[in-house]
Amino acid sequence: MLTAVVAVANNNAIGKDNDLLVKIPRDLKRFKDITTGHTIILGRKNFQSLPRVLPNRHHIVLTRNKDFKVQDDRVTVIHSTDDLKTYIESKEEYFVVGGGQIYKLLLPYTDKVYITKVNATLDADTFFPDLKEDEWEITHKEKGIRDEQNPYDYEYIDYKRI
Repeated sequence: MLTAVVAVANNNAIGKDNDLLVKIPRDLKRFKDITTGHTIILGRKNFQSLPRVLPNRHHIVLTRNKDFKVQDDRVTVIHSTDDLKTYIESKEEYFVVGGGQIYKLLLPYTDKVYITKVNATLDADTFFPDLKEDEWEITHKEKGIRDEQNPYDYEYIDYKRI
């Protein structure tokens, strides 16, 4: 089972220059709570933007670059969606964590989406694909708390495929 985890600003903006648009500490904690102990799937550029391999998670890096290699037992490099489908077991939950091309590529196979919707219009070069209303239903909605460490109005919206 695939589950996408993403923070989006207005117009589904998610990033700029291989970085997140916003860093909301409560959202980062939620991301950690959701993905710790699981396997995450991400693109090469997203992986390379990380300061290090995220602890307590196995990483699957999906890339077309056949020369890309990582010498770390916590990282598996896969070069096509067909190879990815063969590699993953349907009974386990895998978390798709970006970037934009990976979300677009894997959304048709995704069963759930956890969105942090940030009420801000920000300059971006990377976007999350639109969720078609007739394919998804909201299963949970919760308003985030804006404060001095979490400087934006935001809410958590969880979806499941109909």
